[in-house]
Amino acid sequence: MPRRNYVIFGFLIALLVFGVQSQPAARMSLHPGAFGHSLRVMTYNIHVGIGMDKKLDLQRIADVIKKQDPDLIGLQEVDRGVQRTQRIDEIAELAKLTRMDYAFAFNLPYQGGQYGVAILSRLPIRATEHRHFQNLREAERRGFIRAEISFHGRTLQFVTTHLDYQYGDGRLFETQQLLDALRDIKDPLIIVGDFNDVPAGQSYQLMLAGFEDAWSEGRSQDQGFSYPADKPVKRIDYIFMRRGDRVRTKRAWIVNTLASDHVPVVADLELK
Repeated sequence: MPRRNYVIFGFLIALLVFGVQSQPAARMSLHPGAFGHSLRVMTYNIHVGIGMDKKLDLQRIADVIKKQDPDLIGLQEVDRGVQRTQRIDEIAELAKLTRMDYAFAFNLPYQGGQYGVAILSRLPIRATEHRHFQNLREAERRGFIRAEISFHGRTLQFVTTHLDYQYGDGRLFETQQLLDALRDIKDPLIIVGDFNDVPAGQSYQLMLAGFEDAWSEGRSQDQGFSYPADKPVKRIDYIFMRRGDRVRTKRAWIVNTLASDHVPVVADLELK
């Protein structure tokens, strides 16, 4: 073979090898596994984009998300048009930065804007539902958002919420309302969020009556503390899968970052 042809041939082989290696490994999360289809899920209280350094930086939040490459994310403490966060539409900006679809539900009007929970999705969002919780004492109104997701020809229901941080009986009251509202859902159901409750708490125990905790099921080696971000001492952020839906946890982990006052919790799930 002439020398010129060797050079061309070598170039093509190198291009092929490096081209294959450049494919993002995390995108395999949407591919079939040995038993079913895998899904990467994250829950993240973003503290309206303000990190432990007290700086507002949505690009930093987006970078944390993109590095983990999740398919579905439940976000809590999200601002839209609020004075304290420069009247930025935070969920629209995060959707743009991560190139994901989004849904938002505001639970509280605040400083001329809206404050609530949101979902980012790499998968098509077909419909959404937002409900407020009745409240016992806490001044801050709470609620949840549910997204109907199209997933490999099936429908998946994905919910995120943020519960009362002051009173245990308030959290329990809201958890019961959440479960009552979702009782008739027939599709596989995943609930994530900041429950402001530790595993010994009543709200967490009520969830365990009908749901698996991805962290526990994934047999993670550490304790899964998610708050506060600089020195985590509490596990209050969760990913739950309803029992009987044939959804299992392959692994779960936390992401060490100071972009918010919480750290994200991430899990690779498999839907059989």
